Amino acid sequence: MCAAGQTGGMTRYVGRQAAATLCVVALAACTSAGSAASVAAVATTGPAAAWPTYHGNNQRTGYSSAAALTAPLHRAWTKTLDGAVYAQPIVVGQELIVATEHNTVYALRRDNGHVIWRHHLAAPVPQSQLPCGNIDPIGITGTPAYDRTTGTVFAVTETTGSRHILRALNWKTGHVRWMRSLDVLSSRDRTAEQQRGALLVANGRVYIPFGGRAGDCGNYVGYLVGVPTSGRGASVHYAVPTEREAGMWAPPGPVQTKGGGDLFIASGNGAASGGQYDGSDSVIRLGAKLQRRAFFAPSTWASDNSQDLDLGSSSPVPLAVTGNIVMAGKRGTVYLLNGLHGIGSQVDELTGCAAYGGAAAGGQFAILPCTDGIRRLDVGANHMQWTWQLAGVAGSPVIAGQRVYALDTGSGELVMAALRNGTVVARVSVGSVSRFATPAPAGNKVYVGTDNGVVAIGGS
Repeated sequence: MCAAGQTGGMTRYVGRQAAATLCVVALAACTSAGSAASVAAVATTGPAAAWPTYHGNNQRTGYSSAAALTAPLHRAWTKTLDGAVYAQPIVVGQELIVATEHNTVYALRRDNGHVIWRHHLAAPVPQSQLPCGNIDPIGITGTPAYDRTTGTVFAVTETTGSRHILRALNWKTGHVRWMRSLDVLSSRDRTAEQQRGALLVANGRVYIPFGGRAGDCGNYVGYLVGVPTSGRGASVHYAVPTEREAGMWAPPGPVQTKGGGDLFIASGNGAASGGQYDGSDSVIRLGAKLQRRAFFAPSTWASDNSQDLDLGSSSPVPLAVTGNIVMAGKRGTVYLLNGLHGIGSQVDELTGCAAYGGAAAGGQFAILPCTDGIRRLDVGANHMQWTWQLAGVAGSPVIAGQRVYALDTGSGELVMAALRNGTVVARVSVGSVSRFATPAPAGNKVYVGTDNGVVAIGGS
């Protein structure tokens, strides 16, 4: 049985790998509704969190209430960890929660980077054991999410046999409260599936998206799983109704509009490139139990599918003031959506941004992560226009005060620019980072996951 605390005989700073391994072996017997694993969770309210999920909130706005840093910028501290950090760090109370590709989760002090606890959850998977891909080894890739109601940090590990396992961790100690297998599509090849998109806590569930690996090999399909945050009860899922592909792999994962309720997620190119539309290359609206309510797809969906120019590289961007959604993908076309009303139902479109990663947004604007540099897009009820571009800085942006922060992944620098006009205010070296890395602003620092750990950036 995967009972509460079975993998949590860990003292602070030291994990018990043997106990975790035993629990993984028994996982298949612990994942059914009403099982011992499902009733293992203990609700314990946790502290407030300044940055509990990817880009700070369920709308993925990347908008922090923290004040802007004062130039010049400097490294406040640097912490080497046991692997690369692809997931965005999250902030819970006075702790920075960081997950690595070696399947280790760390809690660090925000002010100085000292380890509060660390928990190695499982062995990662070497790339040599996979049919394709570009992360080596692969462990925790999707950004974890924190649930204050239960005091739980949720993270997904990929481990031996390409098993994808949701783990519910006590925020204070890192102990594993319960686990759940996420390989729910028995007809698909789990070695071809990758969990890259961020997790989302909403509607009493934690939602986890899946796509394929670099190379799009194997029999996979994009799908989203919802698991009760209590650990009790059955999971729900939605799979794109295409023959294969249509990955839900964008780093931001699913989003909600302000006020909560339904989820919005983008899917990549599917198998069809003509004939009947197959549900891929789209923005999909899903209810709490992941039933499809509506969708948008560009009229170019068949061409997008055949040329790998789909919407799956980014996530929908809801705008609170207008109520619209901005969506940009690989083709370089940005769509303005006033509801999802099927194929070709955008109210406006604009060329100029092939987007990869997560956007930042205010009430009537968005900063998009375009491949040739982030761009500000101002949005009205039925139209859009470009305001500025910061060439060469293509990382996923966030906002604090009146400053935009994004990574120049080529130079390994964090760039701080003016929100109003995109003028660069300061740069600082952070080291080598992944293509989809995105900073996390909280308090008087900005935190960046790197290829070997995490860096905290402060102002003067």
